[in-house]
Amino acid sequence: MAYDKAIVSTALDPAVTKVLRNTYLLLSMTLAFSAAMSWVAIAVNAPFMGLWMLLPYIGCLWMVEKNKNSTAGLFWVFALTGWMGFTLGPIISFYLATSGSETIMTALGGTALIFFACSGYVLITRKELSFMSGFLMTGIIVAFVAAIANIFLQIQGLSLAISCIFLLLSSGIIMWQTSAIIHGGERNYISATVTLYVMLYNIFTSLLHLLGLSND
Repeated sequence: MAYDKAIVSTALDPAVTKVLRNTYLLLSMTLAFSAAMSWVAIAVNAPFMGLWMLLPYIGCLWMVEKNKNSTAGLFWVFALTGWMGFTLGPIISFYLATSGSETIMTALGGTALIFFACSGYVLITRKELSFMSGFLMTGIIVAFVAAIANIFLQIQGLSLAISCIFLLLSSGIIMWQTSAIIHGGERNYISATVTLYVMLYNIFTSLLHLLGLSND
């Protein structure tokens, strides 16, 4: 009897399970679509777009938020992730040319490891991490502004620091978002998917930069 009660007490609520299942399913689909779009960009030799990539990104992000409670939100999720995948193509091309495929594969493996470690930790421990929201969101905004500024400043040390900060903050946000789903703070799988996708994008590009630093 005690054993049965322990199983019940540790079981996830059906609503939580549904959000997690839909989030991870949609996330896997968007990652696959994003990967396909990145190889399209490589195939057509798309140029690196710099800050111009932010215009479609912000527009798609706004449309996702506006339509997150309807089926139209799914279209905008794929529009957003497809665009981000396409802009990733020139970056991958650069590292393939300067560092080889080993750097790409190591960054991919590191990204997967960080995601599963962060998500798994929260799913197992059921940590409540809502207290981290203010710190994480402020930190990611500051890091984003610093990254834009450094495009013009071109300070190598600052670039390294920004990549490390993005890596840490994005890992924290993955844990925070997973916790929010478990504890009822997030019931929209579209919003959860976009948050997790963007953090995975940040982690992958940060690892690419750190691993290929000597050639960057």
